[in-house]
Amino acid sequence: MTATPAGTDVAARAVTAATRAPLGQRLRGRQNQNLWFWVFVGPFVIGLIVFIYIPILWSIYLSFFEAVNTVTPSKFVGVGNYLDMMRDSAFRSSLWTFIVFAAFIVPTTFALSLLTAFLVARTKVMQTFFRSVFFLPTACSYVVAALIWKMSIFAGVPSGMVNAAIGVVGHDAIPFLSVTKPPWYWLVIVTARLWLQVGFYMILFLAALQRISPTLYEAASIDGANAWQQFRYITLPQLRPTSAAVLLLLLINAFQAFDEFFNILSTFGQYPPYARPPLVYLYYVALGQGQDFGHGSAGAVILTLVIALSALVFNRLFSLRGED
Repeated sequence: MTATPAGTDVAARAVTAATRAPLGQRLRGRQNQNLWFWVFVGPFVIGLIVFIYIPILWSIYLSFFEAVNTVTPSKFVGVGNYLDMMRDSAFRSSLWTFIVFAAFIVPTTFALSLLTAFLVARTKVMQTFFRSVFFLPTACSYVVAALIWKMSIFAGVPSGMVNAAIGVVGHDAIPFLSVTKPPWYWLVIVTARLWLQVGFYMILFLAALQRISPTLYEAASIDGANAWQQFRYITLPQLRPTSAAVLLLLLINAFQAFDEFFNILSTFGQYPPYARPPLVYLYYVALGQGQDFGHGSAGAVILTLVIALSALVFNRLFSLRGED
């Protein structure tokens, strides 16, 4: 006959007492632990529900109705708004703008962030200073940076720091923000975005570089591997999970581009060719003169689905799990 330990009886009595406790006491937990958890987390959860989830659900609901100059649905149109947006050449052009912008910004940011992280990791003097300097622009607002780029650095001819420097060497000023010169405004937009986000992704790469064991490089040096071979066969494979995550974040951020285009290129609502990304176009659809919230909501849902599909395809091609 097997004896029952005394501790089992004590645990059983504790469980019975807990189940017989009042509902309010059980919700609060021992020493009001659950209560204090909701005191601190509750305001954030309420704000998340009220300002994020409810508007998202209402936007999805509104996309199936006709809603002009009001956020109250008036007439059910089903998928009509979605079909109208897919037939809209301006909306399709905005998607092409994203493709062009992503082709510029994603590989450039990735390469500069990795290079900066590699140089900072190899720096033995004032490493903390350089990390802070490169990361500091991340704290700047996108709106503020866009206005500085537009009104100070790349201002119109002949003003602006860049044109002043060009004039010193004897060249004519360049109309960077002119709608008749498509290549130049991309330089303004891309450099503004690079200045804002390179430091953030540098920190991600820097953390991944610090996790690589130095013994791998020591063994490679003993075998006669040079710096490029160590970077290609040790550093890059070890950075595979971080690289995949950075590329995915860059792709999603490119989809969400708004501040640079809206604040740098908007001149009385006119944009150069291929310079109006989806969010800017949807802003004018929903909050412009027509205030068509039905079509604007449908376009937002389509854009969300495109982002989700792109993330799934990317995850399929470049596994985020990586290799140990």
